[in-house]
Amino acid sequence: MTERTILRSAGSDRSRTLRKFAVTDAVFRGLTYSAAVAVLVLLGGVIVALVHGSYPALSTFGLEFFTTQAWNPVTEHFGALAPIYGTIVTSIIALILAVPVGIGIAIFLTEICPMALRRPIGIAVELLAGIPSIIYGIWGLFVFAPFLQQYVQPALIATFSGIPGLSSLFAGPPYGIGVLTASLILAIMILPFITAITRDVFETTPPMLKESAYGLGCTTWEVVTKVVLPFTRVGVIGGIMLALGRALGETMAVTFVIGNAHRISASILAPGTTISASIANEFTEAIGELYTSSLIALGLILFVITFIVLAAARYLLLRIERRLGN
Repeated sequence: MTERTILRSAGSDRSRTLRKFAVTDAVFRGLTYSAAVAVLVLLGGVIVALVHGSYPALSTFGLEFFTTQAWNPVTEHFGALAPIYGTIVTSIIALILAVPVGIGIAIFLTEICPMALRRPIGIAVELLAGIPSIIYGIWGLFVFAPFLQQYVQPALIATFSGIPGLSSLFAGPPYGIGVLTASLILAIMILPFITAITRDVFETTPPMLKESAYGLGCTTWEVVTKVVLPFTRVGVIGGIMLALGRALGETMAVTFVIGNAHRISASILAPGTTISASIANEFTEAIGELYTSSLIALGLILFVITFIVLAAARYLLLRIERRLGN
């Protein structure tokens, strides 16, 4: 075989290899592009289905649907104010309770905890996130709610009975179930998300920064508040917003313990409802176009609330990044 033949054969092999790579790259690009477009199509389909399904209720009740708490399937008079109120209040209370505890656990795991205990505690926190929500609901209904009814709620009512404002917030008979119980269950459920995300972003802090602060004589508290938290605040806020999104949409656990009452009460011990709990409870029993459309309208409202929360979080993170010069 001559040298020219060998060179021609090598060039042919190289051309076939390059064509093969080009075809593979084009197929890969097409698959990823299709996946990205499929997400947008699915999102658009969900929005169209929700708007189309909720149109009969929104066209019938108009703005009254958002301002009244009436919910009467017999007379077909529906209002979304009570579920909206319950969704927002339970999520806010859950965040107020879970954020300090979650960040505290993350600080302990990354700065204080002995190395031998970090992995077991970290795994235990992650296992909490993997427990199905219906398990939380059953535990909340049969164990947690009776405990609150017998010990915690009577103590809260007695403690705050003479204090203006707080006496209304902790008033009424101790049912066990109610808005506060649902908020506590939600706080327990979102705690692992806040802890795991915060711990991971804390670990991205360069060790040199922390060692320099310790070298200057800073305490652990000063290192956390002046080095770790400022360096990781974007990630921490992102984790909190993800947890808020989970709290807004949680269904089964809340359905078990919130009481499912379509009314607004000043007391957080009273039964209430959320958007997701109302849909889960009543969709199979909904008879008639207006009843079904009202439940779909609740789903549309929950979608809008979640979208606004995530968009606001994204805008907040963008402003922080711009202020930091990134």
